[in-house]
Amino acid sequence: MEQLDHTEENPLLLNTDYVIKILVDFLRDEARVAGFSRAVIGLSGGIDSAVAAYLSAQAYGKENVLAVKMPYRTSSPDSAADADVVAHALGIRTLTVDITPMVEPLFADLAISDTLRKGNIMARERMIVLYDLSQRDGALVIGTSNKTEALLGYGTLFGDMACALNPLGDLYKTQVWQLAAALGIPEKIISKKPTADLFQGQTDEADLGFSYVDADQLLYQLVDDRRSVDELRSMGFDAEFIGAIQKKIRVNQFKRRPPLIAKISHRTINVDFRYVRDWGV
Repeated sequence: MEQLDHTEENPLLLNTDYVIKILVDFLRDEARVAGFSRAVIGLSGGIDSAVAAYLSAQAYGKENVLAVKMPYRTSSPDSAADADVVAHALGIRTLTVDITPMVEPLFADLAISDTLRKGNIMARERMIVLYDLSQRDGALVIGTSNKTEALLGYGTLFGDMACALNPLGDLYKTQVWQLAAALGIPEKIISKKPTADLFQGQTDEADLGFSYVDADQLLYQLVDDRRSVDELRSMGFDAEFIGAIQKKIRVNQFKRRPPLIAKISHRTINVDFRYVRDWGV
């Protein structure tokens, strides 16, 4: 993992104690409003799901969190081992569901060899498992996608991006690393290269074509501070890199919003009808 330049001028640095409190309160309060007190989470062995699990255990209590490991036949054994380290440290319940016999018939029937198609199917199958268990246990599915992934579209719609509550969605990847250190997550998990574990040697940053550290520095200035291209270039960002990031944000907007509903009436869901006051809470 690359290290951020920890200076007072770095806008990505967090007051981790404050942010952890906000996120734990968010998980607890939003679940209570919806009538829930339990959570189910896909535990991959990666940093994002580890942080989400730690926050969930604080919010709901270890006895109310179910961590689900969902390997495919080519998944790295190290991923399962790292997931076990997290679950053991937290004392949360675990369940292993092998998705291999669920997805391979579809791969065969449609003659799918493309790794992206396979990855999307696996991500959506895992979410089928999680939502079934959420129904069984009366629990909410906790999301693990971070802000960097959401902005860049690096996730599967109705797959790993699906959830009931997402504590990480407004945190950039490098900020998730900061929270992980503050929460006491083992260094092995913090420092390993982020990967979707779709095939041997696959990493997020190789797929994206740039590092999370570089992406987050640019995304913060572009999205949070709303810098113009000229301002970004004057700050030292490469014009080609700026253009590539802008394009990813633009073309993946559809992943960051609810399905579009054609407006016919004067009260359209998610357009005019979307506020808490509309259902009397």
